Amino acid sequence: MKFRIVAVGKIKEAYLRDAIAEYVKRISRFATVEIVEVDEFLIKGTPNDKEIDRVKYVEGQAILNKLDGYVVAMDIDGREMSSTELSAHIVQEKQFFSTFTFVIGGSNGLSDAVKSKANLRCSFGKITLPHQLFRVVLMEQLYRACCIEHNVAYHK
Repeated sequence: MKFRIVAVGKIKEAYLRDAIAEYVKRISRFATVEIVEVDEFLIKGTPNDKEIDRVKYVEGQAILNKLDGYVVAMDIDGREMSSTELSAHIVQEKQFFSTFTFVIGGSNGLSDAVKSKANLRCSFGKITLPHQLFRVVLMEQLYRACCIEHNVAYHK
């Protein structure tokens, strides 16, 4: 099984890179992990809706070229799932897919085109997290999902 993380932007802070690397190492017992970063486009000044839509479109076009297997768009308006539900969902879909692509948008979110290509739109709740920190949270949840599937004590 392979987890592919397609994310907008680069991780700038060393402590976040270290945390991601730690979870990649932990997950490697169960699956391979590939992280694909696409360019982030920033808006200077106060953005208007037209500029935000343009940025989401450009970032979305780059994301669309990276999708593979079962696609999960991480979206605040998506389906909220517990850790055990996420694990069970991955186990169920492993019957049909060997690659799971999780998509994390930039600070403006994901384009409608990316959301429409997703097999699942998933939310970890209504809180807002910086998209760089969210990458760490996603990695932790993928590790937890693997532990649940394989009855490893970490989940408790």
